[in-house]
Amino acid sequence: MKSYLLELFVAKVLDYQVGLAMSNASGLLDTLLDSWHRNNTILINLLRAIPKAGLEVKAMQGSPSVAELFGHIHYVRLVFVSEDAPELAVDVPEKEWVAEPDPERMAQLLNSSAKAVREAVKSRVEAGRGMDIHYDHPILFLQHMIWHEGYHHGQIKLALKLSGQPMSNEEAGPLTWRVWMNKTKNK
Repeated sequence: MKSYLLELFVAKVLDYQVGLAMSNASGLLDTLLDSWHRNNTILINLLRAIPKAGLEVKAMQGSPSVAELFGHIHYVRLVFVSEDAPELAVDVPEKEWVAEPDPERMAQLLNSSAKAVREAVKSRVEAGRGMDIHYDHPILFLQHMIWHEGYHHGQIKLALKLSGQPMSNEEAGPLTWRVWMNKTKNK
């Protein structure tokens, strides 16, 4: 009888833990998607903080301009969605390194491609499906996009600095680090 009760107790504990893990999985996905939203917000904040002439700046001859880097980020997002979650693909620009001269138009494009990435990750995670070509898990796609964009964020700030148009820490902090670190929910 003791063995049966112990087995029943262990089974109930395991059922509870699995249920708890599943309820936390939804919260974890929401948090990861929030990190993607924050990443896109930071990128658009950077875009809007750059003076119009700064969009034409290049770190060195032969490098892409700041505007072309933003265009590249938009393009890469959409290419990976089209390859890895084609059911959610949207039109991919014909060219990768296109300089959109209007910052507000580029912000719209970045918001649109961020939404496509979000929906691809969310859809694949909720369906328990991997990505079609790349990545062992949809979250790795999300992490790659964040890392890729952070890399280019640094290139953009360096190009501005080299051109004599640096962005001070006082300017950059509220637009970038504070977006990552601020709590947005009552806990």
